[in-house]
Amino acid sequence: MSKLQVSSAYISAATNRFNHAAALSPDSTIVAFATGSLIALWNIDDENDNGVYETLQGHEGTVTCLRFFGDDLFFSADDKGAVRAWRWAGAKWSCTVTVEAHSKPISALAVCGNLVATGSSDSSVKIWSIKQGSEKDELDECQTISLSGQYPLAIVMTTLPQSKAIILAVGGTDRNVNVWTRSESLFVRSATLPGHEDWVRALALRSPSSSDRAGNDDTLVLASGSQDGTIRLWNIELLVKPVSSTHKVNGNSSTDELLDAFEASLADPTEGEEGGRQITLKRHVISVKFQDIGVQQYTITFDALLIGHEAGVTSLSWASQQTNTGNHLPPPTLLSTSTDSSLILWSPSDTIIASSSNNSAAPSIWINRQRFGDVGGQRLGGFVGGIWAHTSQGDEAMAWGWSGGWRRWRSVRADRGVEDEWREVGAVSGHRGPVKDLGWSPAGEYLISVGLDQTTRIHGAIPCPSRKVWHELARPQVHGYDLVGVVWLGPWTFASVADEKVVRVFEAPGSFIETVKCLGVGGVVENDRDRPAAASVPPLGLSNKATSDAPSLVDSTRQGRRPFDGELAATTLWPEVEKVFGHGYESITIASSHSHELIATACRATSPQHAVVRVYSASTYQPFGSPLEGHTLTVTRIAFSPDDKYILTVSRDRTWRAFVKENDGYVPVTMDKSHARIIWDCAWGSEGDIFATASRDKTVKIWAPNATSDRWPALATLKFKEAATAIAFCSVDDLRRLLAVGLETGEIFIYSGSKSSPDTWDLACVVGRRTAHVNHIHRLAWRTTEEAHIKQLASCSEDGTLKVMTVQVGVD
Repeated sequence: MSKLQVSSAYISAATNRFNHAAALSPDSTIVAFATGSLIALWNIDDENDNGVYETLQGHEGTVTCLRFFGDDLFFSADDKGAVRAWRWAGAKWSCTVTVEAHSKPISALAVCGNLVATGSSDSSVKIWSIKQGSEKDELDECQTISLSGQYPLAIVMTTLPQSKAIILAVGGTDRNVNVWTRSESLFVRSATLPGHEDWVRALALRSPSSSDRAGNDDTLVLASGSQDGTIRLWNIELLVKPVSSTHKVNGNSSTDELLDAFEASLADPTEGEEGGRQITLKRHVISVKFQDIGVQQYTITFDALLIGHEAGVTSLSWASQQTNTGNHLPPPTLLSTSTDSSLILWSPSDTIIASSSNNSAAPSIWINRQRFGDVGGQRLGGFVGGIWAHTSQGDEAMAWGWSGGWRRWRSVRADRGVEDEWREVGAVSGHRGPVKDLGWSPAGEYLISVGLDQTTRIHGAIPCPSRKVWHELARPQVHGYDLVGVVWLGPWTFASVADEKVVRVFEAPGSFIETVKCLGVGGVVENDRDRPAAASVPPLGLSNKATSDAPSLVDSTRQGRRPFDGELAATTLWPEVEKVFGHGYESITIASSHSHELIATACRATSPQHAVVRVYSASTYQPFGSPLEGHTLTVTRIAFSPDDKYILTVSRDRTWRAFVKENDGYVPVTMDKSHARIIWDCAWGSEGDIFATASRDKTVKIWAPNATSDRWPALATLKFKEAATAIAFCSVDDLRRLLAVGLETGEIFIYSGSKSSPDTWDLACVVGRRTAHVNHIHRLAWRTTEEAHIKQLASCSEDGTLKVMTVQVGVD
């Protein structure tokens, strides 16, 4: 019996559309981000740029928030109200506690000391205390803060300057920043900071620096970002005043009255369009009681209004206060992201600070140091969130977009001058939603995938000094319909079907061929003819049109590197060369013959009239013979035998049917209705002597074609605890072969069988949900590698991930 070792080679995953859905570990090496109900771990300091290396499963709902508590502990929350803690122990991450914290989705999460705060759309914020054990942790509820019908969208917590008291800031749908403080056991409401004109979606606290820089050592800075497009900075400081000087207090109160009158005049709507943008100059004084030292007072004062984004601010992140040189701290820098597709780095102006250094109370003037992203790029939904990282290779500003892909910029320390030089570097991306189909290119050098995010993506392994690393190389189709099937018709041609009645055929442009040649992706077939440089989609159109002008991005900046996420979405389209019509309802599946001379398609059907398979020539795109009839409901999968002699079809009507090639078409041979439920998938063995069918009745049946009879025998039945949804055969050598079976729950079972006895199958390996998937597996596909004992298995799932697993075959 074969001994198998399965390891993960590539994980493609997109980030959820929540602005707290990613977090950076304190040592700036691991980014944990939410992808569907999974948590993906990405080592951003990896020298090979390996991308996501692991996914953690456990949540039942969509993960909305992540926060690190230390390098070895982080918390996650989902849209069903559950909070989980994950700890690194025993060389792996494992869940140590699960709490049903709220009855509705959790929208914000914060940690400080041994406290965790969760904010939910049940209009409450709950405070939890952490009790860490040897193997399991505990979360005990300490307090519930009701927000009186308002929803919390952002929460931050930290300790107050020169104190152990904790300050909690909550931003939400009431357009204010509400401040709570806790000195003993409970949080009490201390202040409300007005000014924003729309929901407050982002908050970030910058703790006092540890250095002795005058004027800044005791100031806690709170940044708040709103959907009104502005960012407000608030200084929180210890109030120092003599206890006996009562006249000074009165003076302060009269000054506050003058400021109130001034603010009222500022907020007068008759002043013009910008008159409503309030500048709150009043000093908010909060008191914190301590048992040992009595009452301490802190002031919260408005410091700066940052205006630069053209749309709502989605996230804020302060730069790390570490420095590479160790001589001086860099100026405080705030990263902000917005739905206007821009990421801005803000810091105080040096000249203003120098001129006003005599007056420590003077408000600072912040300027826009760097701006990244796309100009006017609202078509992609902008950036959902961003984080600041301090890696061994330099400071990094990172953000993820509406489509779930990441973009990152790295600062290169300049030898001369003040400004650092920033350049974009590669990140990770994936389908934003269920991945419905995939396929290896004829030579196995690429993997193509389609999903309900309406995109087609091509993935390839790029040679690195130590190994090959997988990345997304192109996004040839960005469609207006959900894509459900894809097949290769040659090394540079593929066909896809979507939730529409037409099959679309695409050919690679010259820019893609040049890119993969520069990257050294193995197995590239030489270009055989002149090709259009690129493709574009006309306004209000669905078809990619060829263009003779190559995108300017390709020629100058993309030599020798893979395209980044922004380029993938804009400049890697393939021109559409043909449309194939025929079906009366939306397409559901597509298959191509092994010679790539024929295409077979099927559509949604509730009657025998439409439950037909149409076969077309891949050279003329004309029908090849008559439609294949016999099924009564939707055909779910079509498979050509290795010699293209037979076509096998399976359907919702619980039958499989076989058709044999005769003259200029295929004719029916046999059928079977042994399965008790819908048949999801079918596959042929690479020798053509057997095929398998996978059904919702929790069985996979192995069959043998018989040219002399119209009854084909069932050789074996494999039974499972859950529905079987995807299958694929792989030849190991002249004697053995493997059968991979994907289940509705996400596991993959790999069986080993002898070619001489196709009725006997032994379970060789079970790939669990930690390595495989957590939901319905839609497709499995094997490919051989340069080494005979190493195979690769690609899988895609309803959970939104696409994975390539390396399977090493050994002999006991």
